[in-house]
Amino acid sequence: MAAQPDTPLDDLMMAMDVVDTLRHEEGQVARELKADERDAAMVERLRNVYAAQGIDVPDHILKTGVEDLKRDRFVYSPPAAGFQRTLAMVYITRSIWSKWLAGLAAVLIVATTAWYMLVTLPAQRSEAALAERLENMPQTYSELFQRIDDLTGNSAIEADAQRLVDDGTIALSDGKTNVAFKAEADLRDLASRLAEVFDVQIISREGVPTGITRIPDANQDAENHYIVVEAVDPDGNILERDIVSEENGETVRVNKWAQRVSDTIYTAVRRDKVDDGIVQKGTLGQKQRGELDITWRSGVQNGAITEW
Repeated sequence: MAAQPDTPLDDLMMAMDVVDTLRHEEGQVARELKADERDAAMVERLRNVYAAQGIDVPDHILKTGVEDLKRDRFVYSPPAAGFQRTLAMVYITRSIWSKWLAGLAAVLIVATTAWYMLVTLPAQRSEAALAERLENMPQTYSELFQRIDDLTGNSAIEADAQRLVDDGTIALSDGKTNVAFKAEADLRDLASRLAEVFDVQIISREGVPTGITRIPDANQDAENHYIVVEAVDPDGNILERDIVSEENGETVRVNKWAQRVSDTIYTAVRRDKVDDGIVQKGTLGQKQRGELDITWRSGVQNGAITEW
């Protein structure tokens, strides 16, 4: 095919303008004329349009514009969808999506860091601490038993402590960690109770009754007598104790309770307080180091209440 001579720039620009004008005129021309008359009509209409603007356009440019319109020249046709077009659109819109991507990345980083710091890391530390605790448990049992042995010479208490050690050791070998931890807790509680030292003192201060009487539901003809007391350590601190109420069987942690006593003690304490408002013989019992139970004064009975 012979090479076509280059079209002068002025003619090309004019042809583009002609095509643009034709697009505005084509609809009306198509409605008014038949197809075989349309080209000539378009050329004539264009000639008149440009003449009205004082522009002299050669006929060959007008005809060229009509032919270019038919071939859709100077019309932008977007490229067909495909991978390259997708890449191009991604590149063109990078200033928009990159901001959202950066924001999303920041959120993910913050969320991941928070999850690691608040969930994963504490869990890892907890697992490590648990593993270390289990590994050291035999040594812990040994140390607790030695502490109990140093606190008491009571063979029955020592036998109970050894039983707890044996139960915990077997539980460890069987992988029963809850049982192993329970044995440790019981050993610690036993050692703590043995180490306690306090006096059970009768309360005679204002606002607190010193003596209480109750008629038990099981025997309406009887009358139980109680003295209100508190546990006081050698430094004068009032201790809390777990007391089982004989009225409802519930165990309550309290800093004072009423201990059941004989009628003889109840009467003696009442007379002691009536004399000068103070109970002179104020100690009702003593808890010694190395013992689990309180050594009571003669006449103190089993049973206590926590409400009155």
